[in-house]
Amino acid sequence: MVWKLLKQHISKAQLSGFFLANLCGTVIILLSVQFYQDIRPLFTQADSFMSNDYLIISKKISTLGSLVGRGTNFTKAELADLEEQPFVKQVGAFKPAQFKVSAGMAFQGANVSTAMFFEAVSNNFLDTKPEGWGFVEGQEEIPIILPRNYLNLYNFGFAKSRSLPQLSEGMLGMVTLDIRISGNGSRINMRGRIVGFSNRLNTILVPESFLDWANNHYGNKQEMPLSRLIVEVNNPADERIVKYMDENGFEVEGNQLDTGKTTWFLKLIIGLVLLVGIIISVLSLYILMLSIYLLLQKNTIKMESLLLIGYSPAQVARPYQLLTIALNLLITGLSILFVHIVRNSYVDTIATLLPGMKQGSVIMLWIAGLALFTVASVLNFIIIRRKINQIWERH
Repeated sequence: MVWKLLKQHISKAQLSGFFLANLCGTVIILLSVQFYQDIRPLFTQADSFMSNDYLIISKKISTLGSLVGRGTNFTKAELADLEEQPFVKQVGAFKPAQFKVSAGMAFQGANVSTAMFFEAVSNNFLDTKPEGWGFVEGQEEIPIILPRNYLNLYNFGFAKSRSLPQLSEGMLGMVTLDIRISGNGSRINMRGRIVGFSNRLNTILVPESFLDWANNHYGNKQEMPLSRLIVEVNNPADERIVKYMDENGFEVEGNQLDTGKTTWFLKLIIGLVLLVGIIISVLSLYILMLSIYLLLQKNTIKMESLLLIGYSPAQVARPYQLLTIALNLLITGLSILFVHIVRNSYVDTIATLLPGMKQGSVIMLWIAGLALFTVASVLNFIIIRRKINQIWERH
């Protein structure tokens, strides 16, 4: 009876405007949340080219630099100055081997051997940490990480031109290498196994613990100068990075700055879209408040009468509160359904472009939807009840 009395002044046009605006804002917010969840492995998953913002830097090599004695190694003062820069999170160095290395393997009935080199970096800077990565003294097998472009060069360049079979990562993982290490008047034969491939580091990596042990036994036991550094930065698009590199004559390998800028801009775009969704939702919520206030104002005399004949403020407010809760519930449900439909359309595309990347969870979508529904409903509940209480207090 109370609902039939109070609904007479409800404007369907106003409620429809609120419904559509809030639906649009909620969809944008939830879609932004879910899209970020789906592409987050792109930033955090091991062996991801966007997992972090890392730069590999070295000094420019020039005849003039060699003549004036500038050299290509980093001094302790330069390393300390780099670590103090505001855009730097941490700095690591490529540790070189101080001994000779050669590797051999049986390939199509023939023994193939070549000279090679080893380097190591701290595990903090690895983009892949495969099973079996590590070394303890007495271990006969050396785990090795190769750059993925080495395998691509072989498969799509060398193998194609020589009519040789192409190799997969799994096949190379089953191959045992004969590693010969010599130096400091000693030599040793060990086994090597390729346990992973890196997109970030363009070098032949072995565990840092192994390199320290081998340098101690087969190296010259002298402190090696640092010629290449790996730097984790806050924002690769920071203009101070380019300026600093140019002023100090440092070079950044490959297109790492471009990749980092892509990462940063992608995060920025997601944040802007999320902000737009929040603004639309806030404005739609404001439209609902105006509609409710206008509706309450039109029904002031009726509500005063209901309160005077014995109805409590809670009973008078309940129809409006139930109306807003029903609208918010319908908006949240439709928004989640729409996001699921859109997600199904782009997940396949992401899987095609980035095979092997884990899909994000939809748990955050439901949590965000429930949070939006709860906040909007509680806010509406409080505002409506406060307005009814104001009318009640006048009498």
